[in-house]
Amino acid sequence: MRRVEIEIALNESRNRALARFGSLTPEQRTRPLTLCEHDPNNRWHALDHFGHLALIERNFVAMIRRHVAGNANPVGLLTTREGVILSREQVLASVHEMTDQYQHEHHDDSFSRVVALTGDARAQTLQLLGELTDEQLDEVLEGAPWSDGTLGGVLAANADHARMHWTWVRDALGESTSSSDRT
Repeated sequence: MRRVEIEIALNESRNRALARFGSLTPEQRTRPLTLCEHDPNNRWHALDHFGHLALIERNFVAMIRRHVAGNANPVGLLTTREGVILSREQVLASVHEMTDQYQHEHHDDSFSRVVALTGDARAQTLQLLGELTDEQLDEVLEGAPWSDGTLGGVLAANADHARMHWTWVRDALGESTSSSDRT
C-alpha cells in the first residue's frame, strides 16, 4: 500500500469512529451488548469495543518495531517462547484472553478516557508510519495474518478493525443506521 492511502484510511477511520461512538448516548455506550470470546459470562459494551482498538493498534506498532529491529518472530503469537508452533485454536484462545484482560482493565473508563487511549494509539501508528521508508512499508511482517501481511497493510488494517467493531456494536444495539454507517 502506498503511504498516502494508508494515512487517508487511518484518518478517515479515526474520524468515523469518533463520530459513531460519539453519537451514542451514555446508556448506549455502557449497556452490555456482546459476549466475550474468552469468558461467556462477560459482556462487552460499546466503549469496550472502542477501547479494544487501542490495544490492537499498540500491539501492531510493537510488532512492526520488533520487525524493524530484526526480531525473527515479531508477531510473537504463533509459537511458544520455546519455539513450539501453536494451533490456530491455541492462538485464538491466547488472543481472546489478552483482549479480555484489557477489557477488564478498561471496562469502567469514561468515554473521554477511551477517546484519549485510542487517540494515543493512533498517534503511535501515525508516528511509526512517518518513520518507515516506502520500501519498509512493502516488507512482509513474518507471521502476520492481517491484510496482505506487509508492514503497510498491517498498519492500514487498523481502519478495517474499527469498522468491524462498529458493525458489531451497531448490530447489537439493534438500531437502524444510515448507509454511510456501513462503510
